[in-house]
Amino acid sequence: MSIDSPPVPDPTAPQRLTRKGAATRGRIVAAAAGLMLERGVAGTSTDDVRAAAGVSTSQIYHYFADKNALVRAVIAHQTQAVLDAQEPLLSSLDSLPALRAWRDLVVDVQRERHCQGGCPIGSLASELAESDDVARGDLVDGFARWEAAIRAGIHAMHDRGELRRDADPDQLALALLAALQGGLLLTQTRRETAPLEAALDAMLAHIADLTVRTDRLG
Repeated sequence: MSIDSPPVPDPTAPQRLTRKGAATRGRIVAAAAGLMLERGVAGTSTDDVRAAAGVSTSQIYHYFADKNALVRAVIAHQTQAVLDAQEPLLSSLDSLPALRAWRDLVVDVQRERHCQGGCPIGSLASELAESDDVARGDLVDGFARWEAAIRAGIHAMHDRGELRRDADPDQLALALLAALQGGLLLTQTRRETAPLEAALDAMLAHIADLTVRTDRLG
């Protein structure tokens, strides 16, 4: 099963780049993404990015018209990185065992990071949603791709008759993503995975309760 929403093109990317140019641009975006995750967008200057990426200021402005354009590229970068890190599980969330395996992956990642950093997309959203409508739109699109992957799997379960007919896959997918984001925020704040585990386990238990199989415990 594939995600039913295609990757969103990076609107800040030049149409044509040489291999060297693409590598330089990628290095700038990756450096900016790391700094913005650690320090926030407001706390990251062009000089910070220049030093971290090992490029000149003129190179940054060759690829990005201004800091806003760089921020948009970071959003695209972080969205793709988050989704890629959850593959191939994310594209196959069409059973309770698959959902539980994905849950375990998400929790394990936070445990390995010592519950630091939170969600890269969520962190950007908390800083930009009230101040930058263009960036907010990009973040909406990023979350929509994540939700679409979850929704595709739950729809597959529903279409196969494994969920009750009155179950709403769209609502379940949105609630599961919301539980994930809330759990990640509390996990980051409390430096323990218990909030994330509780949020995801509650949603998966709810989905299990909506199954029509007798072996709903997987």
